[in-house]
Amino acid sequence: MAVTRLEQPHHHQQHIVVMRHGDRLDNVDRSWPATAPKRWDPPLAEVGRARARETAKQLPYQLGFPIHRIVVSPFRRCIDTALGLIAGLSALGEDPNAVTNDNGIDPSKVKVSIEYGLSEMFNDVAIKYPPTNPVDHADWKFNNPEIEALIPIDTLDRTVKSVFNELPHWGESEPKARDRYLHTIHSLADRYPSENLLLITHGEAVKVTVSTHLEDGASFRIRMDYCGYAQLTRQLIQNGDELDASEFELLGNYGQTGIHCLPRMPN
Repeated sequence: MAVTRLEQPHHHQQHIVVMRHGDRLDNVDRSWPATAPKRWDPPLAEVGRARARETAKQLPYQLGFPIHRIVVSPFRRCIDTALGLIAGLSALGEDPNAVTNDNGIDPSKVKVSIEYGLSEMFNDVAIKYPPTNPVDHADWKFNNPEIEALIPIDTLDRTVKSVFNELPHWGESEPKARDRYLHTIHSLADRYPSENLLLITHGEAVKVTVSTHLEDGASFRIRMDYCGYAQLTRQLIQNGDELDASEFELLGNYGQTGIHCLPRMPN
């Protein structure tokens, strides 16, 4: 008599890291915007590139899990941060004295893609020097082939379908930006349930991530360092073709990852 073997549900945790970019050039060199062709899209300063490389070296020890995929805002400072992280891990792999493990980012395996849903909050509070006609997306000169050309060909994943295919509408409010960030984060997590993701974005997105998942988050003022990051985790149960996911939880180690939650003073 044939015996039917019942598949046991498979349990695993998914981790999402939401990171702010490194030090932007216009905050280091105040004269840069005066002659820059795209004043609204500064690259990283050298100190920012160094910070990204150093952050990459610390990730294997801080995270405790591997990163399978990096998803990046199209702004140059975020692209440069991703490249700095990958360079930092590549240098670590070439160091014969380095202690390596399976955590953090493996530059030989990780895939990188661009996501417009992770863009900067799209208003004149967050972006000091917009183009002449900011409502017209063409004026921002975000050219996908040019952006993708910055990423090593063996790392770039062109097969990914973006959550958002274009920049937000100019004049975006904080609540709309919050909704966009949360929708993007949850959509990417659901799209890659078996992968741990590193999302490289802007300070507002990190703040939204923390305030949304922190108990009584509205009672705190949230600040983050350059390359500061928040970690979300959830439990996934795969039972045949069905996938059940718990709600995301914010890991409580944000004080060690460049996130600062300061109690709001009463009025």
